[in-house]
Amino acid sequence: MATVLDTTDLRLLKELRENARENIAALSKKLGIPRTTVHYRIKKLVDEGVIEKFTIKPNYKKLNLGTTAFILARYDPDSGLSQKEVAKRIAQLEGVYEVHIIAGEWDLLIKVRAPGAEEIGKIVVDRLRDVRGIEQTVTMVSFVTVKEEL
Repeated sequence: MATVLDTTDLRLLKELRENARENIAALSKKLGIPRTTVHYRIKKLVDEGVIEKFTIKPNYKKLNLGTTAFILARYDPDSGLSQKEVAKRIAQLEGVYEVHIIAGEWDLLIKVRAPGAEEIGKIVVDRLRDVRGIEQTVTMVSFVTVKEEL
């Protein structure tokens, strides 16, 4: 069941998405509401599962993971595994950051990161294609990331 959020909750979420480390006093000032209200609303959003966790957004270039690629994969229904199980196995591979089961011509969308294109190739050839249940892949390397949110 969807949680109903008011305008203040939405503004608070927007501020926290910009900077989850913002202290309650600063949020109170920005939103024009008392600190106790900010604290209560954050707790409520966490308790209701609207906020699942507070996290960081790494600079992947500084971590030597500046190359991002998206891989479309076809599921092999004759593999003896469910599509969800194949997706879970892919999600455990080093270098894999996202796995989505999708509709359309392809069955899975996979986001990977590595230092460069050669390492992306190793992820695809040496790891991903060894996963039982993967029939075919196509890889698209990203030139520039214009927008990426957590």
